[in-house]
Amino acid sequence: MKLLQRKLNIITLMHSDLVPPESIEGLKEKDIQPWKMEYDVQATLQNMGHHVHPVGIYSDLGIVTDALDRVKPDIVFNMLEEFDGQVLFDQHVVSFLELKRARYTGCNPRGLTLAHDKALSKKILAYHRIPVPAFAVFPPGRKVKRPPKLAFPLLVKSLIDEGSVGISRASVVSDDVAMMERVELIHRQTNNPAIAEQYIPGREIYVSVVGNERLQTSNPWELVLEHLPEGAPNIATSRLKWDYAHQTKMGMTTRPAELDPDQRRNLDQLSKRIYRALHLSGYARLDFRMSTEGRFYLLEANPNPCLSLGEDFAEAMESAGMGYAALLDRILRLGLSYRGVA
Repeated sequence: MKLLQRKLNIITLMHSDLVPPESIEGLKEKDIQPWKMEYDVQATLQNMGHHVHPVGIYSDLGIVTDALDRVKPDIVFNMLEEFDGQVLFDQHVVSFLELKRARYTGCNPRGLTLAHDKALSKKILAYHRIPVPAFAVFPPGRKVKRPPKLAFPLLVKSLIDEGSVGISRASVVSDDVAMMERVELIHRQTNNPAIAEQYIPGREIYVSVVGNERLQTSNPWELVLEHLPEGAPNIATSRLKWDYAHQTKMGMTTRPAELDPDQRRNLDQLSKRIYRALHLSGYARLDFRMSTEGRFYLLEANPNPCLSLGEDFAEAMESAGMGYAALLDRILRLGLSYRGVA
């Protein structure tokens, strides 16, 4: 795909603690990791010839207003995952960009709102007859009582937090006492509602999607744990996601999923239906569980996933023929053409 010939004036919007240095020379991988995505995006956009203006914010939207007035960008490349320490507030920042009539990359406010709430998104998908695990939600301060029809085993996690927050092997529970203990732990750790959903044994498969109306999907990608202990649940725990030594110990790898043509076709169609049902735009990663019977269940939809070079989303799209620079170029084009902004 031919890249944009016009050189854009771009604000890269990110958390104030994640503004990368201009050079990573002499830095170790562990030093780079917290802001690797921000650096990869910024450096690649600059190498593509665009004029990039990094802006870091925490809780002051005035900084965004000042930057928009000063830079007068063609587009804002949005990499925020929270605002004022609240994971749900990123959708409000995108709404603010729309109110300011600023073009931006990534998902629109409605899609972020629907996808962030794991219960609401499941209800919408169930209405569209898309398979999702059965579940129940437990808000803080209320009695924890399992609905009789919600059968064990269950996976207990935060309703709104991402990045496998609060998830460990003990999150998969088989009785009411263990479920109650885990729900209360989520309440203490996050101060957010907990969701207990049907645990489905099987394979963990991801599909990357890029587009607004016309959608492009990646080759399905699979999380594989070569050294998973016998009887342990096949889940992406918080430790597995962030502890590199533990990843090595568990033999964790992500790679193209081996599926037959009918499974591939089914998953591709299902991914596009989900993306549209949740009103997503820009780009997203869809996390599926493939049961031992071969049925796909949507676990979570993740709009604006990590865009680091070499991570799952970019790797999956590259396997589908879209290299990293082309991926960022596509995301820019989608932001420029999105109809939500006048």
